[in-house]
Amino acid sequence: MRERQRYSYDASPAICVGGREQQEDAIAMDFAEGADFGFIVLADGMGGHSAGDVASKIVVTEVFSELKMLADQPELLERNFDRILRKAVAAANECVARIAQDSPGSRGMGATLIAPVVFDNRLYWISVGDSPLYLLRGSRLFRLNEEHSFASRMSKLVAKGQLDPEVAEQHPDRNCLTSVLGGQAIPEIDCRSQAVELRENDIVIAASDGLQFIGEWQIARIAFEARDLPSAEIGKRLLQSVYDLDDPDQDNVSLCVLKISKREIETPFSEVANLASCVPLQKIESATHTGVQQPSGNRQALGQ
Repeated sequence: MRERQRYSYDASPAICVGGREQQEDAIAMDFAEGADFGFIVLADGMGGHSAGDVASKIVVTEVFSELKMLADQPELLERNFDRILRKAVAAANECVARIAQDSPGSRGMGATLIAPVVFDNRLYWISVGDSPLYLLRGSRLFRLNEEHSFASRMSKLVAKGQLDPEVAEQHPDRNCLTSVLGGQAIPEIDCRSQAVELRENDIVIAASDGLQFIGEWQIARIAFEARDLPSAEIGKRLLQSVYDLDDPDQDNVSLCVLKISKREIETPFSEVANLASCVPLQKIESATHTGVQQPSGNRQALGQ
């Protein structure tokens, strides 16, 4: 047992259309001033034309509404995080199915989801798809949530020596997602029901995969160099780096930057999970890579 630190939040969203004709990302957040509870809900729509836009808004609305309804009962929500958030995801998925069935032009639509929730300094999340959740701690960037994509599966096989890197790089299904909210069964859900303990000066970034056009090393460098600035400035610099690519195929980008700082000392609390199960992506001081990793082509759910 040790002293519990009360924390305050500085959170700011940012969004841009990139090189696409319309915005298919949706994002909402709620960090009330003085509260020790807050959350972000972000969805990246897919399906083309108006369908992706509709799907992402449905997902964000459904999950945000469930979290907002329990905002005055954070202890209840934290105790039952897995059950409540999985239920919210199922409801969002069912709503996508109903809309797609009633609107032929929306069939095949879907959306990814990343929803980090913070209780004091305890971070939980639920995610479906490939929208990343990052944590910058000191000079190290961690990818916290799972990536539900065929590319991720192949990367694991390559790491184990079970798949040739060239075959993985050229595989026709590489850009397919293995799990989305598309109105059918959701094969994979990453729901973190044991908290990751945040520390003072940690920076959390929830984003659509469009941010990864600049590469994770670049994301780490920008956030690290701007770590003493407000979250809005960090988000602005990340988007500016995307603009600077001037890539005609740039996907929509949406993100929310969250900074955490100590407020006061309170009562003891039990130990929570550390970052042992999360993957450290980059360490700024020792990094020498300057390349840009860019996702290619439009994504779709595997099997669609």
